[in-house]
Order: sequence, then C-alpha cells, then structure tokens
Amino acid sequence: MITVQKAAINTALVAALVGGGAYLAMGYPVIASSTNGTGSQSSTDSAKGGHQANGITEQLLTGSTATRVTNAVLAANPGATVLRVETDAEGAVYEAHITKADGSRATVKLDGSFNITATEAGRR
Repeated sequence: MITVQKAAINTALVAALVGGGAYLAMGYPVIASSTNGTGSQSSTDSAKGGHQANGITEQLLTGSTATRVTNAVLAANPGATVLRVETDAEGAVYEAHITKADGSRATVKLDGSFNITATEAGRR
C-alpha cells in the first residue's frame, strides 16, 4: 500500500512540475502591438520577428549568422541583453533588438558584413 501511495505522490509531483512549467512558458507576453506605415496597428509575435515594411517580412536569424550579429552587437554594447536578431525590412541587412545595460531598449542595425550602421533608441 505504501508503494502505491508513493507512486501516486510521485505522479502528482511530476504533473505539477510539467503543468507549472507550461504555465510559466505561456506567461511571457509574446503579442506586441506595432504600427505599420499607414498608422494602423497590427499584432505580431515579438519572439518570431514578423514586422513588415516595404513588402518585406523580417525573419529570425539562426545559426552562425545569428551568432555573428549577436557578437557584433554585444561588442559594441557591453552589458546589453539581445532579445532577438532578425533580417531588417527597413534598409539594413540585419537588426538586433536589445536591452542596454542601463535598461533602455534599442534596435541595432547591421550591414551584410556585420558592421553596425545605426542604433535606434526606444525600438522593440
């Protein structure tokens, strides 16, 4: 009987941990409001890129490209946290959304050689 009780308790604990993890994972706000060129608002998933301008939809970067963009941005912004890296729909090749060491947000623009071309304060 004690073995059955232990099994039931262990099953309940595992279920609670899995459920709690799923709850925490869903707790992060992923829907952001953005304004397009016409002044209207649309919902985008900030963790997936998705901003569109000039008929181009930004795509999240992966692999060595993401690593190179991240490294260039962090070298120029010590203590910053990179939120996401993606292609840019507004003139640059790549962009990184960061939180600077002072807590302010910025978008860092890079060219195809991973050189920083601009930093826009206050962008998501």
